[in-house]
Amino acid sequence: MARFDTNRSAEMEVFVRVVDLGGFTQAARKLRLTPSGVSKLISRLEARLGARLVNRTTRKLTLTEEGQAFYERAVRILAEMEEAEREAASGAAPRGRLTVNCNIPFGMLHVMPLIPRFLEQHPDVTLDLVLTDLMQERADVAIRVGPLRASRLIARKLGTSRMVVVGAPDYIARCGTPKTPADLADHRGIGWTFPRSIRGWPFRRGDRTEEAVPPPVARASDGEAARRLCLGGVGLARLALFHIGPDIESGRLVPVLQSYNPGDREDIHAVYVGHTAPLPARVRAFIDFLAEHARVSDPALKRAGDGRWKLVG
Repeated sequence: MARFDTNRSAEMEVFVRVVDLGGFTQAARKLRLTPSGVSKLISRLEARLGARLVNRTTRKLTLTEEGQAFYERAVRILAEMEEAEREAASGAAPRGRLTVNCNIPFGMLHVMPLIPRFLEQHPDVTLDLVLTDLMQERADVAIRVGPLRASRLIARKLGTSRMVVVGAPDYIARCGTPKTPADLADHRGIGWTFPRSIRGWPFRRGDRTEEAVPPPVARASDGEAARRLCLGGVGLARLALFHIGPDIESGRLVPVLQSYNPGDREDIHAVYVGHTAPLPARVRAFIDFLAEHARVSDPALKRAGDGRWKLVG
C-alpha cells in the first residue's frame, strides 16, 4: 500500500523556498521557522528520496542535478495544487488570465468574433489573444492549422478545410487561366517566408499526385497577408477554404486547376497541456466554447448556373 504522508507537500514547499531565496536562513525567515529546522527538514527530504538535492557551503547553496530536476517538478506541482484549491474554493468557476495563441486567418475569422460572448459568459477571465503563425510556448491554448508535431500536448479537433489554388479576376484577365499544372511555370506565385513540409503544390493526375508551383513573385509571413496579396492581383496562391470561402463566393477570388485538385485538407486543432492534475477551469471553459462555436465544416466547391463558384455541403 502506498504511504500516506501529509508532510510531503510541506517539505516540497520549504525546498522550493530555500532555492528561490538562496539559502536556509532566508527561507526560515520567510516561513517563520528556525534555520536549523529548515536544514533538518531538507536533510529528511534527501534521506527519504535517497538523493542529495543541494550542495551546502559557507558561502552559497547550489543544486545538484537531482535537486534541479526535483525543484522544477516541485514548482509545477505546487502551482497545480494552488490552482486546484482555488478552483475548489470558488466552485471551479473560470477565472484568471488565459493566454490564447492562434494563427492570423483563423483567429480573425473564427475566434475574435466569439471573444465578446465568451468574456460575457465568464466575466472573471482576462484574455490575452496573440495572433501569429509562430508557436507561443507559454500559451494556455494554441490553435494550429495543419499537421501537428508529436508532443505531449492534447489536441481537440475543431474542423478541417480543403485547399484550393486561386487568383484575382484582374490577375486572370492579365495572365490567363492555367489549364494544367505545367502551365504554372509561366505564372506568378505567392509563397511563404517560412519553410513548409511540402515545397510544391500537390495536384492529382490520374492515380498519382505530382507537385508544381509557380515562381514566387512575393512571399508572405501568414495566410492573411498571402490572401491580401492575392486579392491585389499579385499572383496565384494556394489557401484554405475556411479562409477564402467568402472571397470565392463573392467573386473576389477565382479557383483554378480544380480538375487537378487532389482534395487534400488541413485539420484545425486546439492544443493545450493536459496531464493528471486538474485542468484550470478557464482553459476547460475556453476549449469547450471553441468546440461548440468555432467548428469549421468542410464544404466542397461547385459551379453555379451563373458560372460562379459556390461552397456546398
